[in-house]
Amino acid sequence: MTLTVDNLRELVSFPSVCGEPNGDIISWIEQFLSNIGARTLRVAGDRPDASGLFATIGPDVEGGLLLSAHSDVVPVAGQNWSSDPFVLRESAGKLFGRGSADMKGFLACMLTIATKAARQNLKRPLHLAVSYDEELGCLGVHSLLRALDAANVRVGGCIIGEPTEMQVGVAHKGKIAFRIICRGEAAHSSNPFKGRNAIEMAAGMVEELRGLQDHMRTGMDQDTRFAVPFSTVQAGLIAGGCALNIVPELCTVTAEMRLIPGQDGKAYLEWLGEAARRVTTAMGGGEITLEVLNAYPGLDSPADTAICSLALHEAGQNSICALDYGTEAGLFREKLGVPCVVCGPGSISQAHKPDEYITRSELDRCDLFLEKMVQKFCN
Repeated sequence: MTLTVDNLRELVSFPSVCGEPNGDIISWIEQFLSNIGARTLRVAGDRPDASGLFATIGPDVEGGLLLSAHSDVVPVAGQNWSSDPFVLRESAGKLFGRGSADMKGFLACMLTIATKAARQNLKRPLHLAVSYDEELGCLGVHSLLRALDAANVRVGGCIIGEPTEMQVGVAHKGKIAFRIICRGEAAHSSNPFKGRNAIEMAAGMVEELRGLQDHMRTGMDQDTRFAVPFSTVQAGLIAGGCALNIVPELCTVTAEMRLIPGQDGKAYLEWLGEAARRVTTAMGGGEITLEVLNAYPGLDSPADTAICSLALHEAGQNSICALDYGTEAGLFREKLGVPCVVCGPGSISQAHKPDEYITRSELDRCDLFLEKMVQKFCN
């Protein structure tokens, strides 16, 4: 347990905010794993100042167990923390620090079980994957998955350790983030009829998003495992105009869909394409285009896989669950075809908040869980 807390203290000390360079934390993890004898592969990211990491302990054979975590955290700007968010602070059994729950707590446990596994004569390998920019829409794991696929890495099961309070998740929604770009025509505001107002066009598209949401809510596709049993769409950001006395010629709306497993969103994007034509027709012209920013698939992993059955048993759980937030698990299953579960210490209710914390008891449970999983899956 002391090792896990020590690991967490080191990990929290790196301000590995999503979208920022992550070389320091990846180098520290890489050195830690190299020191215990793991074979490591540093994978260049899709942006030049970021990288992922893959490591293996045990024989070079197929099968074994893959543990996966992201190294990035959300920003702390504008949040009212009681202490330095990048210095682990303990009080009454709670360990406070940015990322302690989401998800450096699990990453710390990964390093602990790797240390223990390195002293064993494993029959099947233990793999560890560390990604970046998960908090920006699972962006950073793509280069890592390409590298693993190219290296023909084939594992028996994968645990993504997002904070589930050690419940075993087998399903989550997918996501499409997109931008609606509205282009009108500038004019002096003293005679706005000589222009074409891009903000009004954007307002029309926001109304269309509301119509799409109504369609999603009342459609036949429902999945009652989720708190919201249908797909959702919402506008999160809007930007347009440059001065009050100018008819705005450009306005953008950034929005996202959260899709129940099995939906790829193509039909909804086509629906919005038709909506754009309706809006421009009503405005007497202009142009509206859709730009997909990023996407990841949902997860709907069978409950009868070996990894799921064993995870339930060793986590002391009687039933599986569906998660209302997205993870990298859907990508691991889609790109590598590996059976996945999502199971980790801490609560998602602590994530992204000031004074984020995880408890010692939660880390204890995860350490024991991973030790048992390695015993059963790799020996």
